[in-house]
Parts: sequence; C-alpha cells; structure tokens
Amino acid sequence: MAHRIDGSTGDVLTARLRTLTTRLADLEPDVRADRPDAVHQMRIAARRLRSVLRTHRRHLAGDHTGLEDELRLLGRILGRARDAEVLGERLQDHARDLPAGGDRERVLAELATWHAREAREARAGVIAALDSRRFRALLAALDALATDPPLSARAAKPAGRELTRTLRHEHRRTVERLAAAESAPEGTAREHALHDARKAAKRARYAGETAGRAARSFTRRMKALQDVLGRHQDAVVAREAVRGLSDGGFGYGVLFGREVGEAGFARELLPGVGKRAGRRVKRMR
Repeated sequence: MAHRIDGSTGDVLTARLRTLTTRLADLEPDVRADRPDAVHQMRIAARRLRSVLRTHRRHLAGDHTGLEDELRLLGRILGRARDAEVLGERLQDHARDLPAGGDRERVLAELATWHAREAREARAGVIAALDSRRFRALLAALDALATDPPLSARAAKPAGRELTRTLRHEHRRTVERLAAAESAPEGTAREHALHDARKAAKRARYAGETAGRAARSFTRRMKALQDVLGRHQDAVVAREAVRGLSDGGFGYGVLFGREVGEAGFARELLPGVGKRAGRRVKRMR
C-alpha cells in the first residue's frame, strides 16, 4: 500500500524551508546565552537546511551553492564547539573508570585542562561568527529564499511521486557508500569510507524528514544506520584525540584501548542495521 503525501513538491519544500529557517534564527539567543544543547540544535538546523538545498537542487531554480557553502561554514564552527563539549565529557567520563591510584588523577586533570581550553576557544569562534556581518547576511538570504522560493517547473509535480524519486536516489547513494566501506581495506581507508556512508545516511534521513509522516519508516531506518556509523566515528575521533594527548602512560593506554573496543562494537552492530537500511523505499503518492 502506497503512503500518501498531499500537495505539490514545491508546497512541501517551501514549508520545510520556512520551518528550518525560523528554527535557525530562533536559536541564536540560546546559543549566545550558552544554554544547554543550543549549539547542537543550531548545528542540526544548519545541516538540515544545507541538505534541503543539496537534495532538492532540481526543485529550486538558480544556483544556491553559495548559500550551501555559508551553511557548511556555520556548521563547522558550531561543530567545533559541539565536538569539544562531547569529546571532553566522553574522555573524562572514561578516565573516571580507570583503576584507583596510578595515574588516574593526573590523566583526569590533564583532560580537564585540555577540555576547558578547547571549549573556550570553540566558544569564542561561535560568538565571533554570530557577531559577523556574514551571519546576518546568511539569515537574510535564508529568509528571502524561504519567503518566496524560486521553484522550478519540476516542483509543481505531485509531492508523493517526486519525493519518492528523491528518497530512492538518496537511499541508493547510501547503500552504495556502505557497500564501498565494507569492501575497503581495513584501517584508515575503511574508517574514511564508513564516515562517508554516515554522511550519506544523514542526508537520506533528512530527505525522509522533509517528506514527513509518509516516509517515517524510511527515516527511522536511515537514522538507525546514521547512529551506528556515528558511534563508530565518535570512537575513531576519540581514539585519535587520546593518541595526540598520550604521554605513553598506563591511563592513556587504557583510554586508547577502550575507544578501539567501542569502534569494534559499532562495527559488529553494522551488518544488522545495514540490512534493514537496505530495504527498498516504498512508493508514496
């Protein structure tokens, strides 16, 4: 049975652009006030907007790559702050599990100092970005785009059929990247390929979110795949951070080994999640 989605593709796309643009702008005061999770939420809004522009290029007339680039830059700045927060907390939590005595307290103190420095520098970068003319220009451009999107002729087509094509394209891209990762050589090459597959799954998930309730099952499968691949990537990033901080002592060695184990566990989860993610995309109408 086909899933129903009402209106034209342009109707759905316009509603999505307006929702995300409002969300991004509304988060600015919370980010400035350093409220919990605000940076993360603004980063997600920027990523979703960029994904909409990339995924629906055929439905928007004109060239919007400049806007995509600005959203990518904002996402990176916000991402540094978010990553500093999450990575610092992760490593300190793991360090608290080290055996009492030895170098646990020293490692904890060094991680706390490193985390504070990274978070402080990343926070300064975020505030500088929000204070910039560039950010104000980005918000103005997004508002203009969302208020009156330059829809192409293709956007006038019924949303169900057109968005089914879009989801199938993003799904195929994700499956291909996952297959490429599975056949890549062990080591750095495979880790990079898995990261690429994660980015594809995320874009496919965002495409499903644009389609709404009709694509709920697809979105869930893509999110599950993204989560497992994200778990792997987080462990890889944490492992490399520990490598950079390590002085060769016992405590850092334990932390390094734990991250290697975390990455391995994520890889064990991947076949089952990948199989479910590979199911065909049901037609919407």
